[in-house]
Amino acid sequence: MTTRFRARQAWTIATLEMRRAFFSKRAFWVYLLAFFPAFIFIGHGVSLQWQIKRFNARGKVAPAIIDSFKPGMTEREIIALAGNPQSDHEYTRRQREDDDEDESTGKRVIVEKTLHIRFLEYWDGNRRSYLRFENGVLKSARTRNPFDFQEDRSVYAGVFQLFYLRLAIFFGCLGIFMNLFRGEMLDKTLHFWFLAPARREVLLVGKYLAGLTASSVIFTSGALLSFFAVLWPHSGMEVQAFWQGPGVEHMLRYALAAALGCVGYGSVFLAAGLLLRNPIIPAAVLLVWEGINGFLPDILQKLSVLYYLQSLCPVPAPLESDTPALLKLILAPAAPASPWLAVPGLLVVTVLVLWAAAQAVKRLEINYSTE
Repeated sequence: MTTRFRARQAWTIATLEMRRAFFSKRAFWVYLLAFFPAFIFIGHGVSLQWQIKRFNARGKVAPAIIDSFKPGMTEREIIALAGNPQSDHEYTRRQREDDDEDESTGKRVIVEKTLHIRFLEYWDGNRRSYLRFENGVLKSARTRNPFDFQEDRSVYAGVFQLFYLRLAIFFGCLGIFMNLFRGEMLDKTLHFWFLAPARREVLLVGKYLAGLTASSVIFTSGALLSFFAVLWPHSGMEVQAFWQGPGVEHMLRYALAAALGCVGYGSVFLAAGLLLRNPIIPAAVLLVWEGINGFLPDILQKLSVLYYLQSLCPVPAPLESDTPALLKLILAPAAPASPWLAVPGLLVVTVLVLWAAAQAVKRLEINYSTE
């Protein structure tokens, strides 16, 4: 039989398996993992649009007025300058100032003072100013732009690397690829495939292509939908400048990282489904291995799927300044590889894993009584 004929056999097997990979009952939670971030970002965009309409309906002040707010100004000066605020909240509380000892009685005397706290908010059409007063004097003035394009892109980078790559694609591929052979064994239907006039390696390739197609389409679509949901609420000028600059490259690199995540994790879980009966153990071991990637020597880092995927991401995941040092070390990516090395490196790892899976499927003996 020619290579072309075997390729046609593998594709025929893949098309038969795709419906099961896309529409099985077990695939519901895979869709949930893939599109959950998109729902969050869309909800965030809707919330921002609603807030802006509400802010504009309450009136705006000139940007120069927002810039003129300085600590030490009084409430009357602020209101006379900017007019009635969009939001006004106030309360009174007592603050313990000092403890003194009465020399005549020897008793401790608690000294308290009353603080009148007031919060005012103003809006200039792009920024929101938060003013905090104590006893009528401005103590702090914070200005925030709810449409912070850089911040939203940084948040997306964090969600993609910390949730999408480490959890969503990992567990999604676990559910899809582990069941390609292990699910057939549990359903006691694998022997029908082995009776077909096709070599077992061809069957392996066909099933892998089915799982890869399903997972790549699902997770790449989810990543791109989230990407566009992040851009949607922002002004046309910012988004246009982004597309004219690095926008297209960023989009393609995120999509490529999602697809290659399915390539790498899919091969590992397909092999695990052939070699091991309990999927929990290999999944837990691999999850720990990927998590400690930053601690490993350089040569061992290259045996991790996550190492190559993070090298493809255009923006590093943000970490808060107060994040514990140990957690920073775990979450921070290792020194990235060049994208020109990351893609071939991951493909080499995948080919080696699939070769090991092919050797395993050749020796596989079906005994449903032990499953």
